[in-house]
Amino acid sequence: MGELTRIGVSLDEDLLAPFDELCRRRGYSNRSEAIRDLIRKSLVEESGLRERARGAGTLSLLYDHHKNDLARSLTRIQHDDHDIIAATLHVHLDHDNCLEVLVMKGETGRMRALADRLTSRTGVKNGAFILILGDQEPH
Repeated sequence: MGELTRIGVSLDEDLLAPFDELCRRRGYSNRSEAIRDLIRKSLVEESGLRERARGAGTLSLLYDHHKNDLARSLTRIQHDDHDIIAATLHVHLDHDNCLEVLVMKGETGRMRALADRLTSRTGVKNGAFILILGDQEPH
């Protein structure tokens, strides 16, 4: 870690009160720790926009498996990018709903594109893609 530098931040009280509540809920010992985490997260997201950056990620999908042969369609799409999918987890939440989690690794552009293709399918109720960067240059 580099040398610590102090900065000043001015916030409207309408923003500060919910931020302090967020810090409390997440267990930060002080605002500085929370701000550092938010900056790191933003930098990772920004770096991950580069198509050839490498990393890992998870995609969580909630869908109704009764919709339009959706499970088969999702599987077919995943097979097209099998080389970036390290593992999948499928959970039957109830009679209609399934949760599927994909663990991926590789180029962030490909992972993000796969996540977009899967979450945009009719019948997918919700999807969340989380990217964690690794090496910054392609191998």
